Amino acid sequence: MATKAKPSFEKAINDLEKIVKALESGDLPLEKALEKFEAGIKLSRYCTETLDKAEKRITLLTADETGEPVEKPFDLDA
Repeated sequence: MATKAKPSFEKAINDLEKIVKALESGDLPLEKALEKFEAGIKLSRYCTETLDKAEKRITLLTADETGEPVEKPFDLDA
């Protein structure tokens, strides 16, 4: 079974915006609205995780113990 590649952050945000608009329209049947809501939650979590990783990476790249900018390797598994 092949694993599904994760979308880029920008695509995920774009897809999430489309889902929000569809849900806000109020034109979806309940089952379809629930499907969209579930997909939106997954995208929201993915975007939050991506932003958290980016923030950690920026922190590592921009400061050392004295507050001076310094570049350090970033470990995604940490």
